[in-house]
Amino acid sequence: MHCLFCKQPCQTWAKKVVVPATPIATHRIAKDFPALSQSFFCRPAEVVGPELVGCRLAKRQEDGSLLWGVIVETEAYSQDEPACHGYRRRSPQNETLFGEPGRFYVYVSYGIHHCVNVVTDRAEWANGVLLRAIALPDEPERVAAGPALLARRFGLDPSHDRAAVTGENDVWLATRPATFGTPTIVSTTRIGISQGQDLPWRWYLKNCRSISRRAKGDRTPPLQQAWAPVASDGQ
Repeated sequence: MHCLFCKQPCQTWAKKVVVPATPIATHRIAKDFPALSQSFFCRPAEVVGPELVGCRLAKRQEDGSLLWGVIVETEAYSQDEPACHGYRRRSPQNETLFGEPGRFYVYVSYGIHHCVNVVTDRAEWANGVLLRAIALPDEPERVAAGPALLARRFGLDPSHDRAAVTGENDVWLATRPATFGTPTIVSTTRIGISQGQDLPWRWYLKNCRSISRRAKGDRTPPLQQAWAPVASDGQ
């Protein structure tokens, strides 16, 4: 697959892992998973990116249960830098990226892998944040540790492109859980791009083991010291 907005291969992939979601009463979803407002996304990607770490991706499933996880890694891209899909080009394939903020931008890489992004900043300006990794409660720590794995676990594909992330649909981005606290976030360079490598526009939760790739010199925390979401974080 290709990494966010670039034409370079992404090395993060794995076999599909399917784990049943924990049922949750439908009427509690709005209370326990309040959606982020559109105004949250009406800012540059490099501002939104680190603030999305700790927020939750939620999906209401056909059986009424809720699949959710905590975003633990993001990357930002902007029209004025060469790694962005919208840099010096606009096409039907990247048109969503030039649209209003607060919508999913989902594209296909290598014809089979999907990458999930959220549009940020303002209309007519290509700007967005890639959701690189998510940690899910009671699931293998690396089940969504990479863009393609994330999209696969949540069943997200181009049919979700342009959908609002602010609670109008069955997939949305929710606020950080009340128990999350103040996270320690690592800021580092992006992955798998041939240009714009010097920009520190990738962020991840330092004490989490569900990161797609850690910064040089940053060791994976021991299991007993690592943070992972628990079911109560969804309440």
